[in-house]
Amino acid sequence: MTLSSKIREAETILKKCELCPRKCHVNRTAGQKGFCRTGDKPFVSSWDPHYGEERPLVGRHGSGTIFFGNCNLGCIFCQNYTISHLGEGEEISFEKLASIMLELQNSGCHNINLVTPTHQVPMILRAYEIAKGKGLSI
Repeated sequence: MTLSSKIREAETILKKCELCPRKCHVNRTAGQKGFCRTGDKPFVSSWDPHYGEERPLVGRHGSGTIFFGNCNLGCIFCQNYTISHLGEGEEISFEKLASIMLELQNSGCHNINLVTPTHQVPMILRAYEIAKGKGLSI
């Protein structure tokens, strides 16, 4: 199965969303939003080299962390409450998410660490395809 076919399959799931165990069945491609309050575009709160992970992940230049806004869990003890519960962040294009991935790579990050990605897997895959085409290799 190719990356393109996996992306198409993941995007199809958005039409009757079952990306997480809540299975809201909303059509996110038609503007509907379920528990995660996220549409069909990437919703990102922040990104940066992050040094708060385990040493093997951080290395010398940090873990390239992308914090995705909103969440499908709703945990009352969440350490990222403003991001997950209050929707801190903004909807961005696939191209912008791809450029964020490349920016993290170019800043020397050893990896890309996706925080709260489940409800945004189709969007991440689409952006990854773009970034890979522009030289993403981490």
